[in-house]
Amino acid sequence: VQLQASGGGLVQAGGSLRLSCAASGRTFSRYIMGWFRQAPGKEREFVAAISWIAGGTNYRDSVKGRFTISRESAKNTVYLQMNSLKSEDTAVYYCAAHETITGSIPIFSYEYNYWGQGTQVTVSS
Repeated sequence: VQLQASGGGLVQAGGSLRLSCAASGRTFSRYIMGWFRQAPGKEREFVAAISWIAGGTNYRDSVKGRFTISRESAKNTVYLQMNSLKSEDTAVYYCAAHETITGSIPIFSYEYNYWGQGTQVTVSS
């Protein structure tokens, strides 16, 4: 499984960015696709995740109403639309894949089997 994240950049507070995660190497219907982030000096934290086949989602509280995760099956790509960005959203963002049996959406990084390289998001205040 290969995951390729892109779309990061520098944006002013209140602005928007859309991250993409292109997945390849497997049929992803049994996977949960997640986004995590890691700020300097902090632990990696869960941001959002989506069930590839069912479309169910989960978000960390601080991004609810601002971020939207979605997937496009034809392109094997997962997106993270980030609106109303804040300085505290600044981090390296990683996409990850979890092979699910139960369909439940995990929020801990150790539960994800595959990781893409990170993409830097910097929000200036």
